[in-house]
Amino acid sequence: MDTINDRIAWCVKDSKLTKTAFAERIKVSQQFVSSLCLGQTNPSDRTIADICREFNISEEWLRTGNGEPHIKRDEDEEFIKICEEINLSDDDLVKRIIRAYWALDESEKAVVRKLIDSFSTK
Repeated sequence: MDTINDRIAWCVKDSKLTKTAFAERIKVSQQFVSSLCLGQTNPSDRTIADICREFNISEEWLRTGNGEPHIKRDEDEEFIKICEEINLSDDDLVKRIIRAYWALDESEKAVVRKLIDSFSTK
């Protein structure tokens, strides 16, 4: 990946989103993302910042190709990022689940944790 445009195309592929969905996440058009991926347009600083923020991409890697593409986050940082995404999302089911869990008493939470742990060990 020699150019920033090649690395943006990699980011689109790595996201496992369509170009349209990728574009929506960074608030640009699908045509703009396509022109970036093809090297027909150069990204603005804002577009670079949006890609890095939305897809956990290292700005240094995106701009230069140096280092690793993905930023390593510790568990607390990852949890905060997930909470921010849930808060900004339109997924009312996830929000209802979190609110319902938080309203449970400790013994009820223990039952839910045991259930979830049984899913993750299979």
